[in-house]
Amino acid sequence: MAVQPLPFETQIFELEKKIEELRQMSELSGESLAKEIESLEKKLSQVKVNIYKSLTPQQKVMVARHPNRPYTLDFIKYIFEDFVELHGDRLFRDDPAIVCGFAKFDGEPVTIIGHQKGKNTKDNIYRNFGMAHPEGYRKALRIFMLAEKFKRPIITFVDTPGAYPGIEAEERGQAEAIARNLKEMAGLSVPMITVITGEGGSGGALAIAMGNRVLMLEHAVYAVISPEGCASILWKDASYSGKAAEALKLTAQDLFKLKVIDEIIKEPVGGAHRDHLETAKNVKIAIKKHLRELKGMSSDKLFEDRYNKYRAIGVFAEVK
Repeated sequence: MAVQPLPFETQIFELEKKIEELRQMSELSGESLAKEIESLEKKLSQVKVNIYKSLTPQQKVMVARHPNRPYTLDFIKYIFEDFVELHGDRLFRDDPAIVCGFAKFDGEPVTIIGHQKGKNTKDNIYRNFGMAHPEGYRKALRIFMLAEKFKRPIITFVDTPGAYPGIEAEERGQAEAIARNLKEMAGLSVPMITVITGEGGSGGALAIAMGNRVLMLEHAVYAVISPEGCASILWKDASYSGKAAEALKLTAQDLFKLKVIDEIIKEPVGGAHRDHLETAKNVKIAIKKHLRELKGMSSDKLFEDRYNKYRAIGVFAEVK
């Protein structure tokens, strides 16, 4: 899979290009250049570490939006077995921006719901860039209710710029669909784990994200609005998006401190888009740990656990 360079990755791609050139030269000439290649690979590894350990919030937004980042169907492929996709909200149509279904997780039946972006332009148009219409959220609600009926744990994957803001979505009740999901998720009696894998944008993310445990990939972002949208409102200029990203506290590290999320899942050096398999392994370990804990709770305890989690979010100080 070709990895597209981000603006701050120039040094990484220059080193990768040199390594590839040396490999080709070695093959053509028959001369061993193993020492030179090994030296550059060590340098490349260190450069990746140095760049990715000091990313700004705006740079993390770029990583979270990377088109090669793993999406819900990728995680399903690497983590689950026997996935059966379910379609349609039984009211209007099927929405490809949200993928739902049943699968097995280490042999145990579970429910999966997640946003799905496209891998190319044609696929992105089909998936509406991961921005769901009301019928997408109503499809998710239908699957939430099936999970409740059959007592299956729910695992959701969040990666969306936000709910689709078009006129037709508003006409079909976008706000009501999101609000209804929040209400029903709050009352679930089965374990629910949410993983923020890329962008967690506004109500479009929240509509499938009210888990007992909310986990977040290291370079994912989660906020009430995009930095560009925030900058356009506050400064009337989208070029202030970097300043907005700082103010929004949208990184996994900020949100962990604020107790909005429960765990930061480590990504491979250079970001999840560079190694889907290792990312999926890390996500599986985290899900397994939290699912084991939640499965030991009664239905009443799960409800209470979820209630207390969301009551405890945020920090404030009283000034006398």
